[in-house]
Amino acid sequence: MLRILFPLRCAGCGSGAWPFCDACHRTLVAFAPPWCATCGLPSAVPRDTCPECPPGSFDAVRSAFLFDGAARSAVHRLKFSGWRPVASALGGAMVAVLDGRIDDHVVTWVPLSRRRLAARGFDQARLLAGAVAASAGSRPRALLRRVADGGPQARRSGAERRAAVARLFVTTRGAPERVILVDDVVTTGATAGACAAVLRAAGARRVVLLTAARSVSAPLPPRYTRRGPARGAVVAREEASR
Repeated sequence: MLRILFPLRCAGCGSGAWPFCDACHRTLVAFAPPWCATCGLPSAVPRDTCPECPPGSFDAVRSAFLFDGAARSAVHRLKFSGWRPVASALGGAMVAVLDGRIDDHVVTWVPLSRRRLAARGFDQARLLAGAVAASAGSRPRALLRRVADGGPQARRSGAERRAAVARLFVTTRGAPERVILVDDVVTTGATAGACAAVLRAAGARRVVLLTAARSVSAPLPPRYTRRGPARGAVVAREEASR
């Protein structure tokens, strides 16, 4: 009854069809091979590493979309406006860019500080981790705790971010051998890199960073000059679970 009375609206513009209306869907820049095998940044030809690989203890980094257009709006609606079903809309695309199986990894997330969690009322990375884990019929596990708030990261350089987050996280338990670490957006990778280092110190041997979107300063290959998801990109179109 609630869905009939209050139907879900486009995660991008907030007024069109769920999860993305046609206009917003055309602005999604979905990452797809060929790309850097390490960080998932699209390239003209396959490559093992690239200059844009985030520093940190990652075996791989994968992001579903460029942090722009409707993807940026969707992340902001999830993060700042409390549109929790957006996590389900983005989760399918996140799973689609992973290499290999999910069910042999434990899914966890980059946690908020207690202060931000109390102010926001939910952790957007945890919601995304739930959507990713659900695709393998499992649930995410809390492996990390943020012991301090490093403050806003948006205006800091990569080196400043790495210094600010170096001691912000501890593990809540011994880490499993294979971990998928979920966050909403990766920019420099400093925060997630600090998490990955802690997980490795706790016993993880493989850590994959998976995000809904990625901020990119380097130019993308010519095939991305025209907006729209790459062929084969997946955006969940089913209704989000309550």
